[in-house]
Amino acid sequence: MLTLTNPSALFALLGLLVPLAIHLWNRRPGREVAVGSLRWLTAGANRRLRNLRLEQVWLLLLRAALVTALVVALAGPQWRQLQPAGRGQVLVSRELADGSSLTAVRPTLDSLRRRGYVLRWLAAGLPAITSAEWRADSLGQQIRASKKSFDDAYWSRIQQAADSFPGQPLYAITPAALRALGGAHPTLPAGLTWLTLPSRTASTWLQAAAGSADSLRLLVGRSDEQQTTFRLLRVARPRPGTTFTVAGLPPLRYELTAGQPRLQPRPADSTRAQAAVPVQTRPLRVLLYAPADAMPEARYLRAALQAAAVGLPVPLAVTTTATEPAPDSAPDWLFWLSNQPLPTAWRAQVPRGLRVWQSAPGAGQPDTASLATAETAGAPPIRLLRRGRLRLPAGSYPRWADGQGRAVLAEARQGPGAIYQLATRLLPTWSTLAESPALPALLLDLLATNPQLGTDSLLTAYDQRRLDPAQLPARSVPLSGRLAAAPAAYRLTDLRPWLGLLAALLLGLERWLAQRRAGSTSPLASA
Repeated sequence: MLTLTNPSALFALLGLLVPLAIHLWNRRPGREVAVGSLRWLTAGANRRLRNLRLEQVWLLLLRAALVTALVVALAGPQWRQLQPAGRGQVLVSRELADGSSLTAVRPTLDSLRRRGYVLRWLAAGLPAITSAEWRADSLGQQIRASKKSFDDAYWSRIQQAADSFPGQPLYAITPAALRALGGAHPTLPAGLTWLTLPSRTASTWLQAAAGSADSLRLLVGRSDEQQTTFRLLRVARPRPGTTFTVAGLPPLRYELTAGQPRLQPRPADSTRAQAAVPVQTRPLRVLLYAPADAMPEARYLRAALQAAAVGLPVPLAVTTTATEPAPDSAPDWLFWLSNQPLPTAWRAQVPRGLRVWQSAPGAGQPDTASLATAETAGAPPIRLLRRGRLRLPAGSYPRWADGQGRAVLAEARQGPGAIYQLATRLLPTWSTLAESPALPALLLDLLATNPQLGTDSLLTAYDQRRLDPAQLPARSVPLSGRLAAAPAAYRLTDLRPWLGLLAALLLGLERWLAQRRAGSTSPLASA
């Protein structure tokens, strides 16, 4: 069955009038005839004008066919063929490869395999799951062997599958975890059925640590389907090289590396080892630079920072100044609330570990978006009323994004330091961010010892919060739901290359016939 992706291009078929007009008005030159009187010429010319008829019909048809082929190629023709019923792709997240997570849906997936569906890992390259990997014992080995190669960008991977298998029904089997479903959501195909499996487990981990002369303060995180919480524990400072235990955590070994103390978790399962957590020994120093016109924003920010300090293992030392500070003050964080550009001397400190926060300069422009982050999932929506016009530097990563996928807080890393560009301001006329109870949690995520939200982040790796099913496509089904019958699948063949080849052949044939006609009607040929 023939379909067109751009049927409006068929209006260009009006161009068929061009070769018709050429043949009607661009007639062949007549033969020279000697006459005895000029009065016969006027009568002959009038008869020729009244006798307009088509000549060289085959040449006209070739030109019309050439125009038609080009126009149809612009319309994007595709040949649609119905595929055999039962063919499709089942995309399984590698996080479910421990075998036990798939127990509830394994019979259904086995049925799809028998009907001809292909099981694939929802990972880079969409590799097929072999029969050996599909067995429960092999799945456990597979998860341990490929733990470091997980790619949880479900939206982009499913979009890749839709592009790789056009027209085929797709089933996606993923955990219901919120951490893997952030960012902008692309438009997914109608033939997608998304099944989410809850983990029903809670994870506990060591987020950060700080030390004094006789004790250690441990920031312990715990995450389940409902929420992620942190608590501070104080333990006696152990001797270097000794191992101690804390309830809910694997054994912790206290080590000194190049004079820097750190805690190395030692879980029983070596495949789930966590990187060493450095022990901070000094307070976190924050410098707030706010000229007189930015003092209201500084007050909002200082209050939010003090609220966030409750979740930090180290004390937070905040200094507010209305005069431009010198770089030799050496803070850990600089909140630059001025409309003036960040001085070069301060920028030079970023690759050495300084973290800089910049609010949007200028008057900005009206906006109607809402902030969409994991920390604001259960809080009232944070509305953005104005947005700055500053262009983000290349390589920036959106730490906070709005519902349209645009960056609200962009991070540009430079070695151990980073520059954070806020697209709005902490003022009631710019946003409701300053009044939101979620702001301290958002700032705590930045101030924490391991603030990165990439694949190596502790918050990302251990986050077990469940995604709201309303955020998934309409054809998503819960764990207890049955997989719906797959819609009809089609194979689409692009016909444009063939039409291009046909147009080239028609052009060559038209040129050959036109030259042949021209040669036969030349004066020498007539003689």
